[in-house]
Amino acid sequence: MNNFDVCLTPDLLHLHRLENSIVVVTDIFRATSCMVTGLAHGVESITPVATVEECKNLQDRGYIAAAERNAQKVEGFDLDNSPFSFMNEKLIGAKIAMTTTNGTLSIAKAKGSAVKVLVGAFLNLGALADHLRKEPYDVLVLCSGWKGRPNLEDTLFAGALAESLKNEYTLQEDSALMAQRLYNQGKGNLLSFVANSSHVRRLQRLGIQKDIAYSLQTDLYDVVPVLRGSSLVQMH
Repeated sequence: MNNFDVCLTPDLLHLHRLENSIVVVTDIFRATSCMVTGLAHGVESITPVATVEECKNLQDRGYIAAAERNAQKVEGFDLDNSPFSFMNEKLIGAKIAMTTTNGTLSIAKAKGSAVKVLVGAFLNLGALADHLRKEPYDVLVLCSGWKGRPNLEDTLFAGALAESLKNEYTLQEDSALMAQRLYNQGKGNLLSFVANSSHVRRLQRLGIQKDIAYSLQTDLYDVVPVLRGSSLVQMH
């Protein structure tokens, strides 16, 4: 059996071997939830970039640009980091450039060495698990965390995926076991389980409770975003 591992924050990624691994990047609040939602609603591609400058360059070249720092939209850009902004019919067929505090940075860190990079959220958990059951590689879930620190919601997602794949993959490392046990503890009511988490408090101050509740819904979409070149597209 192949291994299933969890990296709790991008700052620990150098401790993991990616050469034979599919990396699943997750940033539940809210980057990867936005990516899954956008592709499910007809966005053609999403190009994740690490810096605001790169995002601005792509905007200047005609991309619709989404930029977020510290959970708020960066001035001068088209979209914020709310999944609801990615449901707009005007975005069907669009190419979006996106930069966020944590999630797009994680993708940038993973893409050099991984076999491939997929994007995971609770919204596409089942579709992602189904896809990974057919893969011959190890799996590493890269939790985007918050500015280098682990966070609760990304770890819970990693645990949910670990639980889904426990019969097909070996959970060898403690981070995978920790995530799995945490998820099993909280799965009855994820919303109340994350209620006191730092990121939820941060977002609640900005009045975006609906984004939190939406992002904790499971299996809304049958979409697996995959990084092809520098852009995320829907895997067919």
